[in-house]
Amino acid sequence: MEAARKIVELIVQMGHEVLTTHLLRVDACDADRLITPQEVYLRDMRWLEQCDLFMAEVSGSSFGVGFETGYLLGATTKNVVLFYRRDAERKISLLITGIAHPHCTLAPYSDLDELEDWIRDALPQLKSLPAQGQLGG
Repeated sequence: MEAARKIVELIVQMGHEVLTTHLLRVDACDADRLITPQEVYLRDMRWLEQCDLFMAEVSGSSFGVGFETGYLLGATTKNVVLFYRRDAERKISLLITGIAHPHCTLAPYSDLDELEDWIRDALPQLKSLPAQGQLGG
């Protein structure tokens, strides 16, 4: 969660909107349980349609993030950035670390400083992100 919070903090500082900041709250899973699974699905699909760029921290296991990544890469031309800790690479699905899709960028990092440097350097270069774009993930 620390890395995800850092990613969101930097992106917001750079002037972009993050559609899913509430997912960083401690009670995010409990809050999702207050609505139906269909409402979660429809909400998340709306976010995927709204976002200009999808960024996710994938060091932990998440079927939802895997679904979202696959959907975006298979059904859209939106760019996807997947961050993961280098020390967790052997635990991450090979389907993720092996992605060679032209719209997907893998961004391994060793520490939060390296993560911050990557975001500051690479984010402005990603073609599908307008100056004040909306980010999901």
